[in-house]
Amino acid sequence: MRLGLHALGIGTGARRAVIDAVAVAAENSGFATLWAGEHVVMVDRPESRYPYADDGKIAVPAVADWLDPMIGLSFAAAATHTIGVATGIVLLPEHNPVLMAKQAATLDVMSGGRLMLGVGIGWSREEFAALGIPFGHRGERAAEYVAAMRTLWRDDVATFDGEFVHFDSIRVNPKPVRDRRIPVVLGGNSDAALRRVAAWGDGWYGFNLDGVDVVAERIEAIRALCRDAGRDPAGLRLAVALREVDPSHVDALVGAGVDELVLVESPPEDPGEAAEWVAGLARRWMPAVG
Repeated sequence: MRLGLHALGIGTGARRAVIDAVAVAAENSGFATLWAGEHVVMVDRPESRYPYADDGKIAVPAVADWLDPMIGLSFAAAATHTIGVATGIVLLPEHNPVLMAKQAATLDVMSGGRLMLGVGIGWSREEFAALGIPFGHRGERAAEYVAAMRTLWRDDVATFDGEFVHFDSIRVNPKPVRDRRIPVVLGGNSDAALRRVAAWGDGWYGFNLDGVDVVAERIEAIRALCRDAGRDPAGLRLAVALREVDPSHVDALVGAGVDELVLVESPPEDPGEAAEWVAGLARRWMPAVG
C-alpha cells in the first residue's frame, strides 16, 4: 500500500517555502502522492451542510488562505522529480471543462506524467451561487465534463455535443503524457458518489471516513456497483483518508483493498522544520505500509 500526504494548499501549507520544503521531504521519505483540495469561495456563515463532518461544519476557517490546487501543485511538481501530485479534489462543475482539460494536461506534461485528477461535484450552494453556476444537476454536469475532457485529451481534432458542453473540430494541446489519459478519481462517500466511481471513474478518493469498517463497506459497495456495470473493479485506484487512523489499521485497510492511505496533516509554519516533520510521519507510517 502506498502512502499519500494531503498537506498542501491551505493555511501554512499555502506558503511557497513550505510547499517546496514539504514536497522535497515527502519525495525523499518515500511518499507516493501529494494531495491538494479546492474551494474557490468560502463564506463566514454557510447554510450548506459540509458532508464530511458530523456537525456539518468544515474545519477550515473562512479566512484561511486556500490556493488554487492546479497552481499550488505545479510548484510542488517543480520542486520534485518522481512523487505524484493529485487534486483531492477539484470541484469540476465549477470549471469550464475545456480550460480544465488544458490546465490538467499542462500540469501533467510539466510534471512528466505525474498528475492524478481528483474531481467532485461540490456541496456548497453559496459557492456555486457566487460563481453563477447552477447547483442542480451538478452530478450530470461533472460526468459530461469528464467525458468532454477525455475527448480533448485523446483526439487531435475534437468534437463533443452534450447537454452542457459543445465544441466542434477544435485542437487543445498539449496532450497528457500517459497514452493521452489522466487518471480521474472521484471524491465523495455517498452512494451516489460511488455510483459515479463505478460508472466512469478511474478510482475513488474516500475522504474523512469514520473507521476501517466504513472503508471496507464502501469499497465493497464500489465492487458490487462495478460488477453490476460490467466493469472489473480491480482496475480502480482506491485512496482513502480517515478521521482517526493508526499504523495498526494498515493491515485491515490493505485487506479491504485500499491502494493508498492519505494522511491529512497541517505542516509547520517554519519551512525549516518541514523536513523533520515529514520524516517524523515517515518514521511512524512507512514500516507499517512497507
